[in-house]
Amino acid sequence: KALNLPLYRYLGGANALTLPVPMLNIINGGTHANNSIDFQEYMIMPLGFESFKEALRASAEVYHTLKKLLDEKNQLTSVGDEGGFAPNFNNNVEPLEIISQAIEKAGYKLGEEIALALDVASSELVDEHFNYHLKGENKILDSHELVAYYKELVAKYPIVSIEDGLSEDDWEGWAFLSKELGRQIQLVGDDLFVTNASILQKGIEKNVANAILIKPNQIGTISETLETIRLAKHHAYQCVMSHRSGESEDSFIADFAVALNTGEIKTGSTARSERIAKYNRLLEIEHELKGGIYIGKELFKHG
Repeated sequence: KALNLPLYRYLGGANALTLPVPMLNIINGGTHANNSIDFQEYMIMPLGFESFKEALRASAEVYHTLKKLLDEKNQLTSVGDEGGFAPNFNNNVEPLEIISQAIEKAGYKLGEEIALALDVASSELVDEHFNYHLKGENKILDSHELVAYYKELVAKYPIVSIEDGLSEDDWEGWAFLSKELGRQIQLVGDDLFVTNASILQKGIEKNVANAILIKPNQIGTISETLETIRLAKHHAYQCVMSHRSGESEDSFIADFAVALNTGEIKTGSTARSERIAKYNRLLEIEHELKGGIYIGKELFKHG
């Protein structure tokens, strides 16, 4: 403030020009919700838009259309930790179906303008033998079977990103997942890497994942966070700036995402004030930048 510079400019200098693609969590399952869905987050990514403002508006429209569809099905529309709905579905595919319907009903092109993303949080599903318990499907799958299941989902739905598809200790499984899907979609390590440069280095050496979730308050210091981001970018790993589940209204990560050109931000849904604070800050930054770039579809073109 003494230099009269906004935070993104102070941290990022003249290169802080890129508005990130938001990953909006609109259906919650797993430990974030009290329902029968195994996967923790079902997200939308508004890729096919010219500005962050348009992308956010479209996402909000999909969110409200989804609420109407859930109401029509007499499903719960209570809101989870991160602002997503927590309905009761019979399996893990039904949320993908209804979100796809909501995107189209809101007037957007599924896959082209708005794509899908998952945070499986599979460390919550695994046992000590690396078998994954999908209660919603009434199935127990090993790593290879779970990867085959993801491949089916990716073939059927425009899923562009899967976070924590396997447990953080299942390095062998992660290597297989990365071999099978790493050229096709984004594979994000959150529990796997915990924003830690030395663990990321191990992942790079083992060809595991192709993206990392960045939680500045997870590793502890900004300098350590920057070290992790530098390492990721040097090895062409995508960085996703992220909130935490228990979050305040502080909007620092919005500035941080722009400062470091991460290209993606994960900060919940278009509900709950602590989530909306980040989106409002990004709208302000876009307005201030005037010539700011919304990365949109360019995000995955290099992959």
